[in-house]
Amino acid sequence: MHNRDTLYINGKWVSPSGRNRIDVINASTEEVMGRIPEGDENDANAAVAAARAAFDAWSTTAPATRGEYLRKIQEGLKARSEELARTIAGEVGMPLKLSAQIQVGSPIANFGYYAKLAGEFQWEETTGNSRVVREPVGVVACITPWNYPLHQITAKVAAAMAAGCTVVLKPSEVAPLNAFILAEIIDAAGVPPGVFNLVSGIGPVVGEALVRHPDVDMVSFTGSTRAGKRISEVASATVKRVALELGGKSASVILDDADLPTAVKGTINACFLNSGQTCSAHTRMLVPDSRYEEAAKIAVEIAKNFTIGDPFGGAAKLGPLISEAQRERVRGYIRKGIAEGAELLCGGPDAPADLPKGYYVQPTVFGRVKPDSTIAQEEIFGPVLSIITYRDEDEAVKIANGTPYGLAGGVWAGSDERAQQVARRLRTGQVDINGGSFNLFAPFGGYKHSGHGREMGPYGMEEFLEYKSMQFQPNSAGLSGKAPY
Repeated sequence: MHNRDTLYINGKWVSPSGRNRIDVINASTEEVMGRIPEGDENDANAAVAAARAAFDAWSTTAPATRGEYLRKIQEGLKARSEELARTIAGEVGMPLKLSAQIQVGSPIANFGYYAKLAGEFQWEETTGNSRVVREPVGVVACITPWNYPLHQITAKVAAAMAAGCTVVLKPSEVAPLNAFILAEIIDAAGVPPGVFNLVSGIGPVVGEALVRHPDVDMVSFTGSTRAGKRISEVASATVKRVALELGGKSASVILDDADLPTAVKGTINACFLNSGQTCSAHTRMLVPDSRYEEAAKIAVEIAKNFTIGDPFGGAAKLGPLISEAQRERVRGYIRKGIAEGAELLCGGPDAPADLPKGYYVQPTVFGRVKPDSTIAQEEIFGPVLSIITYRDEDEAVKIANGTPYGLAGGVWAGSDERAQQVARRLRTGQVDINGGSFNLFAPFGGYKHSGHGREMGPYGMEEFLEYKSMQFQPNSAGLSGKAPY
């Protein structure tokens, strides 16, 4: 049992303002695996005050020195990687082997990357008679989700700290235990008090208090589009910067000359990862009408090989969903797909017969899905694939672009060149070409209702920086007076 009764504010573990606690449920056993404090507005205010007081010193600390702290945090994550992998496998349900590789491996890489980037980044440049400098935006509120909890935390926190910002983290109350381990690691690394603060609680209380706080300069949020709209609305009152990474309904476009078995397998892998609880999951598979029967047969064969079960058992490819509420939500979408006339090729809304405990959902494939149907338009966040047919390339692009979202996608073709031509027509933040693998250091973010702003790589750190231009008299301080155009 992981019981936490304190919050991390101003370099100390302190008692929360209130006495309420939040149970953390193991996704595969449905049992309580830990408890955390339910913070309130007073706790959020204390954390913001600490971050504000620490900002001047941290923002003027040499970037290379900030990088040294990040390196120490990276080493701390490595030392506790097995503990973190088991914790997240319990919280989220991702099989342990994958949890170690993805849920913990990427945060370790992130801290190492930003440790290096802090010392190498070009913080200023000259253009004409101006010195242009990059400076940290200020106090940042990081509000993070439950599906890749530590990864999403580090994508924000490591980049913000490298940039010279101070941080208040509000992790998801559904999968928060990993954040407390990170706070212990940050404390052990000797990071100055107030640079990093952790306040657990629920979004409508702690999250809203941070978003509307006048001393918070920026909010970085990952979660639902509905919550992102609310954050934008509340943040507008204080004209603070907002970065949003929201929902997705990504299309995998399989062109007529693609290697069909490879493309279908790659699409299903991208759809079912983390039991479909991935914002960039390729949940719509677009195939030429002439190849539908073949594609559907392959899809069913592959989907049936996705064994579901205990994330700690070693054999399962899919674990449970995060919670009972999420399981019922996904089952509701499956029933909706059946009601709207899509072909149920495999899976369905019923619980797996051999898994009476745990929030499990059968891997499900629908065929002949209409592009404007509910399951083709709304984010399901479960292991559910919709196969949609098209007549020609133009119609495929129209269907792919025909949702409110634009986070990710894929194109499969006989050549990378042809795939890239179609990819350039997709209104989405990233596109995998013939199964191209995820790049941890390329910009991640979306178009349209998938949000704005980017995470990962130098692009992620730049989100937390402001521009300042200082104009000099021509030829003063070695600066040219020539116009830059």
